[in-house]
Amino acid sequence: MKDTQPLFEKLEARRRELGISQAVLAERSGVSLPTVHRILSGHGSRASIENILAVTQILGMDLDVVPRLDSAAILEQQARQKAEKLVRMVQGTSALEGQGVSAGHIAKMITKTIQELLSGSRRRLWAE
Repeated sequence: MKDTQPLFEKLEARRRELGISQAVLAERSGVSLPTVHRILSGHGSRASIENILAVTQILGMDLDVVPRLDSAAILEQQARQKAEKLVRMVQGTSALEGQGVSAGHIAKMITKTIQELLSGSRRRLWAE
């Protein structure tokens, strides 16, 4: 079963389990008390990775990085975004919008472009 508990909740639960105050955690980790408070309260999105790692180390925890999407889903998403952008560019430069191209035809163009992008070079897929 996938653990979906947010990081800050895990850190705060561990801090409470150990009975360590936020002030002591800040002192031992070398992270300011306001930053420790932000990290443990879920408002630490602006905290540096170094500060988060320092807090996790004092709490005796690892910071796991786990995929939330599989690679195929990310590649498909990127290909769709790029295909839609490319088709819009072609549509704009060819003045297709004035020719009344159907939504179905545009969708087919996008689908074909997605397939071409996924079957080609990954560099091409990610290039701007």
